[in-house]
Amino acid sequence: MATSKEEFEARLQEFVGLEIGAPEVGADLVNEPMIRHWCEVMEDRNPVYTDPAAAKDSVHGGIVAPPTMLQTWILDGFDMATPEKQPMNKQRELHAVFNEQGYTGVVATNCDQSYDRYLTPGEQVSGTTVIETISEEKATAIGIGYFIETRTTFRNQDGEQVGWMVFRVLKFKPSAQPAAAPAGDDGAPAAPVRLRAPRTHDNGWWWNKIDEGELHIQKCGECGVLRHPPRPMCGECRSIEWTSIISTGKGVINSYVIMHHPPIPGYGFPIACALIDLEEGTRIISNVVGCDLDEVHIGMKVSLSIENVDDEMKLPLFKPAQ
Repeated sequence: MATSKEEFEARLQEFVGLEIGAPEVGADLVNEPMIRHWCEVMEDRNPVYTDPAAAKDSVHGGIVAPPTMLQTWILDGFDMATPEKQPMNKQRELHAVFNEQGYTGVVATNCDQSYDRYLTPGEQVSGTTVIETISEEKATAIGIGYFIETRTTFRNQDGEQVGWMVFRVLKFKPSAQPAAAPAGDDGAPAAPVRLRAPRTHDNGWWWNKIDEGELHIQKCGECGVLRHPPRPMCGECRSIEWTSIISTGKGVINSYVIMHHPPIPGYGFPIACALIDLEEGTRIISNVVGCDLDEVHIGMKVSLSIENVDDEMKLPLFKPAQ
């Protein structure tokens, strides 16, 4: 049944101020193993998170969780990837209303978090989410749509507020699909190519060096710490002064995965994606080429090979070291 824009927007506003459902309660208490895993992945070396002795001598008097883990304690895990298994709530009901009117696309745009205090092992976190605002229709680069803001208030097992999060998504009508790839000389569609990496003010110089056949590693101009990927500020001393060094391209595979799915056009799956420890001390994620996939293994020594992956783009790939 056709719905006018006024009726549609009035229907949307009926959702504003509603809780999406019952509070989400963390399946696990705040615990040291999960804190340790988080710190390893984020390379957060603050000892109050992982060193009992240092934490005991700190103002906290013991281990605390990184504040940025706040939402982690209530996430659904792998069930998040299977929406059909999730019970209907007001947020999903709202998205269904959008879908009926052709606003089938969704993309997260930004997230704000605030922390009232540090969490400690043994606490149980819950989150209550309210649909806070729905904007008027906006025109964006990916299509017209509406911004939805939800506010989640986090509490511990005693009902004490420990933080909050405002999450914003755009529910939009996807723009028209791009035209088909131009045909080649034989009349057949051109072969798909890999996605292009964005070249920004902060990383464009790095890609330019790849085009020239060199793998550079950014170096802080103040404390000399190396960092990758490129970014504007040093994570150690907060300096925005930097230079770079040329990597030897020698490294060791720290971890890897053989990707079979989803079969993205232009990538020639299956491919080996590896986390590589460069001998300079930084890491890079890249593809391992030049060998059978079953030969790839943790601890494998590799060396850089900057290659054209199509007519226009070069990538730093890695081959078994000779």
